Amino acid sequence: MSGSLALAILGGGTAGGSTADPASALLALRRASAKGAEAKGVTQVAGEADVKLAIARFTEGIAKAKTVEAALRDPRVTAVLLPALGLPDAVDSPGLALRALMSDPADSRSVASRLAATDARWRTAAATLNLATKGLDGLRDAAVRTKLTDAYTSYQWRVSQDDAASGVADALYFQQRVAAGKELTAYEVLGDAVLRRVVTGALGLPQTIAIQEVDTQARAITSRLDLSTLTDPKQATRLAERYVMSANSGTAGGGASGLLALLA
Repeated sequence: MSGSLALAILGGGTAGGSTADPASALLALRRASAKGAEAKGVTQVAGEADVKLAIARFTEGIAKAKTVEAALRDPRVTAVLLPALGLPDAVDSPGLALRALMSDPADSRSVASRLAATDARWRTAAATLNLATKGLDGLRDAAVRTKLTDAYTSYQWRVSQDDAASGVADALYFQQRVAAGKELTAYEVLGDAVLRRVVTGALGLPQTIAIQEVDTQARAITSRLDLSTLTDPKQATRLAERYVMSANSGTAGGGASGLLALLA
């Protein structure tokens, strides 16, 4: 699986996991981010019974589907497909996923394109599968299916890192996204559940900001952070580390611990 595709389709997830002290959480993130850690971890996860079963059921669901619509309505398929595409939060919205993934991402009026105005993951996912053109063959293509199952396994490894400390999975995804070197806009951050958690958590913004107008939320971010600085790997790492320590400090939203202060 190419690194660019992995960066494009890995994502999603939910905040949570074990709560550690900030110092332990920082070490957990650094261990998971170390060279070779992901490759080794993914190999181990690939051998786990529940992951192998999920992938087997995914493959079976695609093979038995009569139409692409039937495949996208099959829980065996979406349980792997949507997390692999970076959309695990859409597993409970199969109707929306079906309409978006079957639409043409090149058409500005398509469902995927309209959703991309606030959540770019949908257009990326639709382009990855190209179901609008290929239909069911887009899911049955052996190379695509291998890439999806690899991405699902990587997703499961990343989520497992929250066993060490809350928020590590989010931080890993954040680091992978910004490693692509493309400057993110505030609206792209707000449109991606994980990026939103990491950036707002690291900046100490309260969760209640979500009830405000999107433009207000965007200004709250850009007034505190120059997003262009995140194209610098060192700055992106510092923000990810702040998020993880804050998530495990018991004072998320602006803790004054010595470790957090050091990364200010």
